[in-house]
Amino acid sequence: MQDKFDPMQYEVMTYLWVIGLSTWGGIAGYVRKIKSGHCRFSLSELVGEMFISGFVGIITFLLCQAAMINPVLSAALVGISGHMGSRAIMLIEKVIQEQVEKKLSSNDKS
Repeated sequence: MQDKFDPMQYEVMTYLWVIGLSTWGGIAGYVRKIKSGHCRFSLSELVGEMFISGFVGIITFLLCQAAMINPVLSAALVGISGHMGSRAIMLIEKVIQEQVEKKLSSNDKS
């Protein structure tokens, strides 16, 4: 078992796989929005969704690896977070904010 998490330990193919899976989730989410009538197709909107999904997929992958989550569950979470897109970023931001506030409030009590 390694002593600490090192994101540089992964090969380029790992990151390409993660970006591909999360982008696929983002495209599926965008298609769902179009089919439900929430928006019309826009190439620039699709490309934006793909970039956001790829970014959040990488973040999710790194969080999963740091938490030593099973690779199959990590893949599922990467795909789901890619589908969520910016909503996943906001959720991750909320969790981090709560953790920081909890840490700060416990430091104030000591």
